[in-house]
Amino acid sequence: MEDHGPRKLRVATLCGLVFGSLSEDVPSIEDFIGEAVLQRMQRVLHKPVEILGRFTQVLPNNWKLYAENVRDTYHASLMHTFFATFRIARLSQGGGIVVSEGGGHHASASYAPKGGTDNSYQSLRSNNDQLRLVDPSLLDAVDEFGDGIQVQILSVFPGFVLQQIRNCLAVRQILPKGPHEMELRWTYLGFEDDTPDLRKVRLKQSNLIGPAGYVSMEDGCVGGFIHSGIAATIEEEAIVEMGGDVVESQATRATEASVRGFWKAYREAMGV
Repeated sequence: MEDHGPRKLRVATLCGLVFGSLSEDVPSIEDFIGEAVLQRMQRVLHKPVEILGRFTQVLPNNWKLYAENVRDTYHASLMHTFFATFRIARLSQGGGIVVSEGGGHHASASYAPKGGTDNSYQSLRSNNDQLRLVDPSLLDAVDEFGDGIQVQILSVFPGFVLQQIRNCLAVRQILPKGPHEMELRWTYLGFEDDTPDLRKVRLKQSNLIGPAGYVSMEDGCVGGFIHSGIAATIEEEAIVEMGGDVVESQATRATEASVRGFWKAYREAMGV
Protein backbone atom coordinates (compact mmCIF):
# COMPACT_ATOMS: atom_id res chain seq x y z
CA MET A 1 0.00 0.00 0.00
CA GLU A 2 2.88 2.37 0.76
CA ASP A 3 4.41 1.75 -2.67
CA HIS A 4 1.22 1.57 -4.73
CA GLY A 5 -1.39 3.63 -2.89
CA PRO A 6 -3.34 6.39 -4.69
CA ARG A 7 -1.74 9.79 -5.02
CA LYS A 8 -2.72 12.12 -2.24
CA LEU A 9 -4.23 15.51 -2.89
CA ARG A 10 -2.86 18.66 -1.37
CA VAL A 11 -6.02 20.26 -0.02
CA ALA A 12 -6.92 23.69 1.31
CA THR A 13 -10.16 25.15 2.65
CA LEU A 14 -11.26 28.61 1.60
CA CYS A 15 -14.62 30.30 2.19
CA GLY A 16 -16.15 26.96 3.16
CA LEU A 17 -14.96 25.29 -0.06
CA VAL A 18 -12.30 22.58 -0.36
CA PHE A 19 -9.75 22.93 -3.16
CA GLY A 20 -7.31 20.19 -4.13
CA SER A 21 -4.18 19.79 -6.21
CA LEU A 22 -2.10 16.78 -7.21
CA SER A 23 0.99 18.99 -7.13
CA GLU A 24 2.97 19.94 -4.06
CA ASP A 25 4.74 22.61 -6.07
CA VAL A 26 1.94 25.16 -5.90
CA PRO A 27 1.47 28.29 -3.78
CA SER A 28 -1.18 28.63 -1.11
CA ILE A 29 -4.73 28.82 -2.45
CA GLU A 30 -4.93 32.48 -1.45
CA ASP A 31 -1.75 33.35 -3.35
CA PHE A 32 -2.82 31.20 -6.29
CA ILE A 33 -6.12 33.09 -6.69
CA GLY A 34 -4.66 36.52 -5.95
CA GLU A 35 -6.01 39.33 -3.81
CA ALA A 36 -8.27 40.99 -6.39
CA VAL A 37 -10.31 37.89 -7.30
CA LEU A 38 -10.12 36.53 -3.74
CA GLN A 39 -11.90 39.64 -2.47
CA ARG A 40 -14.74 38.98 -4.92
CA MET A 41 -15.01 35.37 -3.72
CA GLN A 42 -15.07 36.49 -0.09
CA ARG A 43 -17.69 39.08 -0.99
CA VAL A 44 -20.17 36.26 -1.74
CA LEU A 45 -19.00 33.47 0.58
CA HIS A 46 -18.66 35.71 3.62
CA LYS A 47 -20.33 33.41 6.17
CA PRO A 48 -21.05 29.69 6.69
CA VAL A 49 -22.75 28.12 3.68
CA GLU A 50 -25.32 25.35 3.38
CA ILE A 51 -25.80 23.07 0.38
CA LEU A 52 -29.31 23.30 -1.08
CA GLY A 53 -28.96 20.79 -3.91
CA ARG A 54 -26.79 19.30 -6.64
CA PHE A 55 -27.08 18.04 -10.19
CA THR A 56 -24.82 17.12 -13.11
CA GLN A 57 -25.27 18.36 -16.68
CA VAL A 58 -23.59 16.64 -19.66
CA LEU A 59 -22.36 19.03 -22.37
CA PRO A 60 -21.34 17.91 -25.90
CA ASN A 61 -18.21 20.01 -26.18
CA ASN A 62 -14.60 20.27 -25.13
CA TRP A 63 -14.26 21.62 -21.60
CA LYS A 64 -12.25 24.64 -22.71
CA LEU A 65 -15.25 26.02 -24.59
CA TYR A 66 -17.22 26.21 -21.35
CA ALA A 67 -14.21 27.75 -19.61
CA GLU A 68 -14.35 30.42 -22.32
CA ASN A 69 -18.10 30.79 -21.89
CA VAL A 70 -17.94 31.82 -18.24
CA ARG A 71 -15.14 34.28 -19.02
CA ASP A 72 -16.95 35.76 -22.02
CA THR A 73 -18.27 38.74 -20.11
CA TYR A 74 -20.37 40.35 -22.82
CA HIS A 75 -22.26 37.35 -24.23
CA ALA A 76 -24.86 37.35 -21.44
CA SER A 77 -26.55 40.47 -22.76
CA LEU A 78 -26.49 39.17 -26.34
CA MET A 79 -27.34 35.48 -26.06
CA HIS A 80 -29.46 35.26 -22.92
CA THR A 81 -32.70 36.97 -23.95
CA PHE A 82 -34.11 36.54 -20.44
CA PHE A 83 -31.24 38.60 -19.00
CA ALA A 84 -31.81 41.45 -21.43
CA THR A 85 -35.61 41.40 -21.39
CA PHE A 86 -35.93 41.58 -17.62
CA ARG A 87 -32.98 43.91 -17.06
CA ILE A 88 -30.86 41.48 -15.06
CA ALA A 89 -27.73 42.03 -17.15
CA ARG A 90 -27.34 44.46 -20.04
CA LEU A 91 -24.25 46.17 -21.34
CA SER A 92 -25.98 49.49 -20.72
CA GLN A 93 -25.78 48.81 -16.99
CA GLY A 94 -22.67 49.47 -14.95
CA GLY A 95 -20.13 46.77 -14.32
CA GLY A 96 -16.72 45.50 -15.25
CA ILE A 97 -14.24 42.68 -14.84
CA VAL A 98 -11.37 41.83 -12.54
CA VAL A 99 -8.62 39.67 -14.04
CA SER A 100 -5.88 38.09 -11.94
CA GLU A 101 -2.24 38.91 -12.57
CA GLY A 102 -1.59 35.65 -14.43
CA GLY A 103 -4.88 35.87 -16.31
CA GLY A 104 -6.33 32.54 -15.22
CA HIS A 105 -8.89 33.81 -12.72
CA HIS A 106 -11.55 36.47 -13.16
CA ALA A 107 -14.70 38.03 -11.73
CA SER A 108 -17.27 39.95 -13.74
CA ALA A 109 -20.02 42.10 -12.27
CA SER A 110 -23.24 43.70 -13.47
CA TYR A 111 -24.98 46.35 -11.38
CA ALA A 112 -28.71 46.73 -10.95
CA PRO A 113 -30.21 49.61 -12.99
CA LYS A 114 -30.63 52.77 -10.98
CA GLY A 115 -34.05 54.32 -10.61
CA GLY A 116 -35.78 51.62 -12.63
CA THR A 117 -35.58 53.65 -15.85
CA ASP A 118 -33.01 51.69 -17.80
CA ASN A 119 -35.05 51.00 -20.91
CA SER A 120 -32.25 51.26 -23.42
CA TYR A 121 -31.71 47.99 -25.31
CA GLN A 122 -35.17 46.67 -24.39
CA SER A 123 -36.69 47.48 -27.77
CA LEU A 124 -33.78 45.77 -29.52
CA ARG A 125 -34.50 42.42 -27.94
CA SER A 126 -38.19 42.16 -27.15
CA ASN A 127 -41.68 43.60 -27.16
CA ASN A 128 -42.16 44.55 -23.54
CA ASP A 129 -45.95 44.33 -23.84
CA GLN A 130 -45.82 40.68 -24.86
CA LEU A 131 -42.98 39.16 -22.82
CA ARG A 132 -43.98 39.11 -19.19
CA LEU A 133 -43.62 36.64 -16.35
CA VAL A 134 -46.73 34.93 -15.05
CA ASP A 135 -45.01 35.01 -11.64
CA PRO A 136 -42.93 38.22 -11.48
CA SER A 137 -41.87 37.37 -7.92
CA LEU A 138 -39.20 35.20 -9.57
CA LEU A 139 -37.20 38.39 -9.99
CA ASP A 140 -37.75 39.77 -6.49
CA ALA A 141 -34.29 40.20 -5.01
CA VAL A 142 -32.65 41.19 -1.78
CA ASP A 143 -29.45 43.25 -1.95
CA GLU A 144 -27.88 40.97 0.63
CA PHE A 145 -24.32 42.09 -0.16
CA GLY A 146 -25.11 45.81 -0.01
CA ASP A 147 -23.27 46.83 -3.18
CA GLY A 148 -25.91 46.72 -5.91
CA ILE A 149 -24.21 43.91 -7.85
CA GLN A 150 -26.96 41.64 -9.14
CA VAL A 151 -24.83 39.32 -11.26
CA GLN A 152 -21.29 38.16 -10.49
CA ILE A 153 -19.55 35.29 -12.26
CA LEU A 154 -16.15 34.28 -10.87
CA SER A 155 -13.71 31.68 -12.14
CA VAL A 156 -10.57 30.05 -10.78
CA PHE A 157 -8.35 28.30 -13.30
CA PRO A 158 -8.86 25.71 -14.58
CA GLY A 159 -12.38 24.51 -13.78
CA PHE A 160 -14.04 26.33 -10.86
CA VAL A 161 -16.92 28.82 -11.17
CA LEU A 162 -18.76 30.72 -8.44
CA GLN A 163 -22.05 32.28 -9.46
CA GLN A 164 -24.29 34.94 -7.95
CA ILE A 165 -27.37 35.78 -10.03
CA ARG A 166 -29.57 37.95 -7.86
CA ASN A 167 -29.89 35.72 -4.78
CA CYS A 168 -29.19 32.42 -6.56
CA LEU A 169 -25.76 31.19 -5.46
CA ALA A 170 -24.02 28.19 -6.97
CA VAL A 171 -20.66 26.55 -7.52
CA ARG A 172 -20.00 24.99 -10.93
CA GLN A 173 -17.25 22.44 -11.50
CA ILE A 174 -15.98 21.71 -15.03
CA LEU A 175 -15.12 18.03 -15.39
CA PRO A 176 -13.59 16.96 -18.75
CA LYS A 177 -14.81 13.60 -20.04
CA GLY A 178 -12.60 13.41 -23.12
CA PRO A 179 -11.96 15.83 -25.98
CA HIS A 180 -15.63 15.95 -27.09
CA GLU A 181 -17.64 15.88 -23.87
CA MET A 182 -17.67 17.31 -20.37
CA GLU A 183 -19.77 17.31 -17.24
CA LEU A 184 -20.85 20.46 -15.49
CA ARG A 185 -21.49 19.76 -11.83
CA TRP A 186 -23.70 22.30 -10.08
CA THR A 187 -23.98 22.82 -6.32
CA TYR A 188 -26.64 25.26 -5.13
CA LEU A 189 -25.72 27.20 -2.00
CA GLY A 190 -27.41 29.25 0.69
CA PHE A 191 -26.25 30.48 4.06
CA GLU A 192 -26.87 28.73 7.34
CA ASP A 193 -28.59 31.82 8.75
CA ASP A 194 -30.95 32.38 5.79
CA THR A 195 -34.42 33.46 6.82
CA PRO A 196 -37.31 31.33 5.50
CA ASP A 197 -38.26 34.13 3.10
CA LEU A 198 -34.73 34.45 1.69
CA ARG A 199 -34.43 30.69 1.34
CA LYS A 200 -37.68 30.70 -0.64
CA VAL A 201 -36.25 33.38 -2.93
CA ARG A 202 -33.07 31.33 -3.52
CA LEU A 203 -35.02 28.20 -4.38
CA LYS A 204 -37.34 30.03 -6.75
CA GLN A 205 -34.44 31.77 -8.50
CA SER A 206 -32.71 28.42 -8.96
CA ASN A 207 -35.02 28.13 -11.98
CA LEU A 208 -32.82 30.71 -13.70
CA ILE A 209 -29.93 28.30 -14.17
CA GLY A 210 -29.21 24.71 -15.12
CA PRO A 211 -30.13 22.67 -18.23
CA ALA A 212 -33.65 24.14 -18.44
CA GLY A 213 -32.94 27.43 -16.68
CA TYR A 214 -34.56 30.58 -18.03
CA VAL A 215 -31.07 32.07 -18.38
CA SER A 216 -28.54 29.32 -18.88
CA MET A 217 -30.30 26.80 -21.12
CA GLU A 218 -28.52 28.48 -24.07
CA ASP A 219 -25.13 27.73 -22.54
CA GLY A 220 -25.97 24.03 -22.61
CA CYS A 221 -26.22 23.91 -26.41
CA VAL A 222 -24.04 26.73 -27.75
CA GLY A 223 -20.83 24.92 -26.78
CA GLY A 224 -21.88 21.96 -28.90
CA PHE A 225 -22.63 24.24 -31.85
CA ILE A 226 -19.20 25.85 -31.61
CA HIS A 227 -17.47 22.49 -31.08
CA SER A 228 -19.03 21.15 -34.30
CA GLY A 229 -18.18 24.32 -36.18
CA ILE A 230 -14.55 24.23 -35.12
CA ALA A 231 -14.23 20.67 -36.43
CA ALA A 232 -14.97 21.95 -39.93
CA THR A 233 -12.37 24.73 -39.71
CA ILE A 234 -9.57 23.02 -37.83
CA GLU A 235 -6.84 24.81 -39.81
CA GLU A 236 -8.26 28.28 -39.12
CA GLU A 237 -7.28 30.66 -36.33
CA ALA A 238 -9.33 33.01 -34.18
CA ILE A 239 -8.21 36.39 -32.89
CA VAL A 240 -9.74 37.60 -29.63
CA GLU A 241 -9.25 41.36 -29.44
CA MET A 242 -12.44 42.95 -28.13
CA GLY A 243 -11.28 45.42 -25.52
CA GLY A 244 -7.74 45.43 -26.90
CA ASP A 245 -5.08 42.77 -26.68
CA VAL A 246 -4.23 43.04 -22.98
CA VAL A 247 -4.99 40.77 -20.04
CA GLU A 248 -6.05 43.14 -17.29
CA SER A 249 -9.02 44.36 -15.26
CA GLN A 250 -11.37 46.71 -17.09
CA ALA A 251 -14.32 48.92 -16.15
CA THR A 252 -16.54 47.35 -18.82
CA ARG A 253 -17.91 43.93 -19.66
CA ALA A 254 -17.57 44.58 -23.41
CA THR A 255 -14.15 42.98 -23.50
CA GLU A 256 -12.46 39.64 -24.07
CA ALA A 257 -9.68 40.31 -21.56
CA SER A 258 -10.68 37.42 -19.29
CA VAL A 259 -10.90 35.02 -22.26
CA ARG A 260 -7.39 36.04 -23.27
CA GLY A 261 -6.39 35.51 -19.65
CA PHE A 262 -7.65 31.93 -19.70
CA TRP A 263 -5.60 31.09 -22.80
CA LYS A 264 -2.56 32.82 -21.34
CA ALA A 265 -2.82 30.63 -18.23
CA TYR A 266 -3.57 27.50 -20.31
CA ARG A 267 -0.57 28.00 -22.57
CA GLU A 268 1.66 28.51 -19.56
CA ALA A 269 0.32 25.38 -17.86
CA MET A 270 0.79 23.35 -21.05
CA GLY A 271 4.24 24.78 -21.79
CA VAL A 272 3.33 26.12 -25.23
